[in-house]
Amino acid sequence: MRELNVPVTTHGRILVDGGHARPLKLLVGCHGYAQNADEMMAMLRSIPAGEEWTRVSIQALHRFYRSRSQITVASWMTREDRDLVIADNVAYADRAIAAVAGSRADDAIDRLVFVGFSQGVAMAFRAALLGARRADAVLALGGDVPPELLADAAVTFPKVLLARGARDEWYSAARLADDEAALKARGTVVDTLTFDGAHEWHHEFATRAAASLALRP
Repeated sequence: MRELNVPVTTHGRILVDGGHARPLKLLVGCHGYAQNADEMMAMLRSIPAGEEWTRVSIQALHRFYRSRSQITVASWMTREDRDLVIADNVAYADRAIAAVAGSRADDAIDRLVFVGFSQGVAMAFRAALLGARRADAVLALGGDVPPELLADAAVTFPKVLLARGARDEWYSAARLADDEAALKARGTVVDTLTFDGAHEWHHEFATRAAASLALRP
């Protein structure tokens, strides 16, 4: 028996809120497992960043129905064909950003910040570091830094916010501490937040994210 990997064309769903300010300041969100772009957009809107920021919510390519409902949700990837899917997802994020920027030159994007929640944290880091345009910051809630990025000495990280709920069983205090130490060992500017909550989007994270956006890289 042979196994073949066949490239195909598919379509991704992107939500965009804003876009009138020039040059663009893009706040790009990557949702968690079994969520969708609408839910991530609501999270992005909860960040009091100001009208100058254009919010972009990217929905993962693997769509399915939320259990026993007709609500379409999505997942970024599984372990199967991992490297191929990572490359596909990074290219997808690049195309999403290019579609928002339109035909304008690269210098039309003044700031590019990725926000990831849960499973979307890994996607946010990969898109931010491996994409066509290097991001200015990654704001991560409830998910760890991809180990292959930490293991690659050639990769340089932008400013990072790592956050978790104190009762989060998925992204533990020990894992956050390990990520923080690994990033700081590479000279990365890292801010951390632990709030009174579980594995969830939280207003304290939204407030801290807004403060991060107010600082130039």
